[in-house]
Amino acid sequence: MADLRVQKFAKILVEHSARVAPGDRILIEATTAAEPLIRELYIQILEKGGHPHPMIALPGMMPFSQDELYLTYASDSQLDFVPTFYKLAYDQFEGRIRVHSATNTHGLTNIDPARVQRRGKATGSITEAQMRRGAEGKFKWVTTLYPTDGYAQDASMSLKEYEDFVFGAVHAHEDDPIAYWNSTAAGQQKAIDFLAPKNQVILRGPNVDLTLSIKGRKFTNSTGVYNMPDGEIFTGPVEDSVNGWVKFTYPAIYQGVSVEGAELTFTNGRVETAKAEKNQDYLIKMLESDAGSRYLGEFAIGTNFDINRFTGNILFDEKIGGSFHMALGAGYPETGSKNKSSIHWDMICDMRKDAEISVDGELFYKNGQFVFKK
Repeated sequence: MADLRVQKFAKILVEHSARVAPGDRILIEATTAAEPLIRELYIQILEKGGHPHPMIALPGMMPFSQDELYLTYASDSQLDFVPTFYKLAYDQFEGRIRVHSATNTHGLTNIDPARVQRRGKATGSITEAQMRRGAEGKFKWVTTLYPTDGYAQDASMSLKEYEDFVFGAVHAHEDDPIAYWNSTAAGQQKAIDFLAPKNQVILRGPNVDLTLSIKGRKFTNSTGVYNMPDGEIFTGPVEDSVNGWVKFTYPAIYQGVSVEGAELTFTNGRVETAKAEKNQDYLIKMLESDAGSRYLGEFAIGTNFDINRFTGNILFDEKIGGSFHMALGAGYPETGSKNKSSIHWDMICDMRKDAEISVDGELFYKNGQFVFKK
């Protein structure tokens, strides 16, 4: 029997996230492991008058740049090759829906980081087109995940438990899931309105002592347009304003490699020292990707308390209610960020105990909850 939650999941992605309109060309990126959702997306995009363009790979041949087989066997010239059809779609289409659907989430663990870095530079122009055209309102993109055994194992759940977790996090169990996502915007908007005229942000806690500026920057109210599930407010901090220290309390996972105990020290916006308890060499290598990789492109606060545990997947984990995260590398131009890079690496820090955020000297956030005067 078909899972009705899959149909509602597709509806959320097509109508709420990608906002498919008649004539829209929509790229669908996924692997065959997500076949039930791909079918529903295909049907519902057609019903909306759009033109679905599936780019479907085998689970070991992940779409776009995270391809284990490509990174293993490609020559240097092939690593430098910009994928033709993806480049065309990101430059010309009206939108894309990316469905992470790997069955082996550790396929890149033993790949030489230099090869990952080189491939990232080659596909950087595609990421840049997504950011730029998205900011211009010309490209509607959303990234999501379909539950597989690989993700379930990372989360220490059975596949059924993980399916319930994923469908619950996107609220596909609701009678009207789109109404739910629309309703989340008001509370987050109050926090954004408070932050709009502000300048200095100070984060203090057992794992952070950091200052940064948000002057002139715009916070995004993130409620399911670019990511699904969602629940965060984020901006791009002033590039040279970040000073201090942070130790991320959860593993920082990028391209399938888990860096544990990552600890960064910033001076005038730049990561000056970096260390980790596990895979420190990989962390350092990624920091050397390009001129922008040692600067922050994003500062965000997670607000989704339905995601109440770490699962090893950044799409969910960065939304954990009571946490903040930062992304090294590329920023979102619509926030005012000027940072450009071939990487965008989110790292998460828990703020639910003995921690606070103050803004221009006023307490804004304490122990995982907004406490500003509304």
